[in-house]
Amino acid sequence: MHLSTIVLCALVAVAAAAPADPNTTPIPIVKQALDGPNPDGTYNYNYETANGIQVEEQGHLNNVGTDQEAIEARGSFSYTGTDGQTYHVSYVANENGFQPEGSHLPTTPAVPPQILKALQYIAEHPEENEELQEKKRN
Repeated sequence: MHLSTIVLCALVAVAAAAPADPNTTPIPIVKQALDGPNPDGTYNYNYETANGIQVEEQGHLNNVGTDQEAIEARGSFSYTGTDGQTYHVSYVANENGFQPEGSHLPTTPAVPPQILKALQYIAEHPEENEELQEKKRN
């Protein structure tokens, strides 16, 4: 018998003998709906669990028939945290990645006014930037 088979059998035996975690009681789904996937690539679903989790999502294909064809999903979910507060997240997921929004999520800080002013100056004076680039080449 191969060593890997013996190790696999031992892991299965240990996992089977491990006591069930009492904190993993299944949570019933109290509401559920699904439409799709449809031939045109659209779908939508939603569900709600007995502990108040609510989820919904709709999806469709962007750029159909091109090399940039990609699925776009829009949805949201909400749940009650261990602190008793309800958290809500809305999102878009597409060729640009997963883009969540929620009042509890960190956000990018505002660009300082000095940086905005410097960027504006650079944009308004491209000749100075060209001169600097020319100096670097020589």
